[in-house]
Amino acid sequence: MSGFDSIARRTFLGRGAAGLGLVALNTLLNPRLLARGVVDPLHHPAKAKRVIFLYQAGGPSHLETFDPKPKLGEMHGKGMPESFTVGQQIAQLQGRPLICFGPQHGFKKFGQAGQDICELFPHIGSIADDICIVRSMWTEQINHDPAHTVMNTGSIVTGRPSMGSWILYGLGAESEDLPGFVVLTSAGRGGQMQPIAARQWSAGLLPSKFQGVKLNSIGDPVLYIRNPRGLSAETQRDSIEAINALNRLEHSALRDPEILTRVAQYEMAFKMQSSVPGLVDMSQEPRHILESYGARPGDGSFASNCLLARRLVERGVRFIQLYHRDWDHHGGVKQGVALKAEEVDRPTAALIRDLKQRGLLDGTLVVWGGEFGRTPMSQGGDGRDHHIKGFSFMLAGGGIKPGIGYGATDEMGYAAVENPVSVHDFHATMLHLLGIDHKRLTVKFQGLDARLTGVSGDVVKDILA
Repeated sequence: MSGFDSIARRTFLGRGAAGLGLVALNTLLNPRLLARGVVDPLHHPAKAKRVIFLYQAGGPSHLETFDPKPKLGEMHGKGMPESFTVGQQIAQLQGRPLICFGPQHGFKKFGQAGQDICELFPHIGSIADDICIVRSMWTEQINHDPAHTVMNTGSIVTGRPSMGSWILYGLGAESEDLPGFVVLTSAGRGGQMQPIAARQWSAGLLPSKFQGVKLNSIGDPVLYIRNPRGLSAETQRDSIEAINALNRLEHSALRDPEILTRVAQYEMAFKMQSSVPGLVDMSQEPRHILESYGARPGDGSFASNCLLARRLVERGVRFIQLYHRDWDHHGGVKQGVALKAEEVDRPTAALIRDLKQRGLLDGTLVVWGGEFGRTPMSQGGDGRDHHIKGFSFMLAGGGIKPGIGYGATDEMGYAAVENPVSVHDFHATMLHLLGIDHKRLTVKFQGLDARLTGVSGDVVKDILA
């Protein structure tokens, strides 16, 4: 009998699992292997390497941002034609007549192509030739939390991986000392603060090493980033090595892959103690850059987060998501959108312009949009309800065709009628730009191939450069 045959089946399997565990551990800790994801090589040549999603949480009104509707303005104060709304899902507009509510601000044409953009957004207008406006988005869920879940994970079912986690899983990380998926949040001044749940950047059914890492916008960016007084970096290093030695022993006994994630996270946390302070120290940024964003570092604003996003891109972070809340204008939409424009117009344009000047825009897909839009009617008030049938996204860089508008809603701004783009279509297009076939980025779950785009989704080829 050979030596191999003399090894008991259980011993053989145990040693095999240990070997696989060491391979996985090396993948987590070896910088050269860290950059690899499961899509290696890429399914096709990539146009983008990374994504910045400027997520406008609460549902920005397309009718006061990117989608002018003169006919709706003419119908202001009149009854909404039933042909648009009969049998339709309308969130809170029940039991009373639906009144047409015209656009509350004017629009102007910007750029060589004459892009229609609300006059409240002149800075975004100034880069009209660098952006693509999709006016035919639609989604499935009409309330905030499930709509966030669909936009982030492609599914109404909680527990599925977020898009940032899918991308990190597929492509791996580029940075050795920062997470590959970073989340920043900011709050507006209007008071319409819908909560944002951490599960929106969860890794879901993927290993937890792929989840987003939230950096605080005010104070220390990461809790306990500084060592306690009297604790040197060398002592901290010794402590982490001792802890991870115990974790490796635990893994050798239990074969739990999450233990390897814990080891890697301790290592990453130690590296971040050195990398993060330099990341958030903007004292070396030229004054004209700070002024272009309207940023005052440390104030927790959307503007400061946009500047931080550019710095994260420079350091190789794969997916950056900036949540800016306070777009839920059930009342006072005219004043509310004006206030939001003050907060996001300048820094959005500055970020795109800054990336372009530094040669980073071509490799960075920038997305601006929320979980849904707003209704073209009210019930006699001065606000708009949640709306899923048609809304707008703005895209730039990363292989997107610049200076164009795509798709359209009907004359009332109610439904996407020309080249409708679903959330799954958007996700498929984003993955395509990153070199990934959305149908091939899957993971087995409960006997099925789970994927970001579920069972649908088509690449929107007409917006690709």
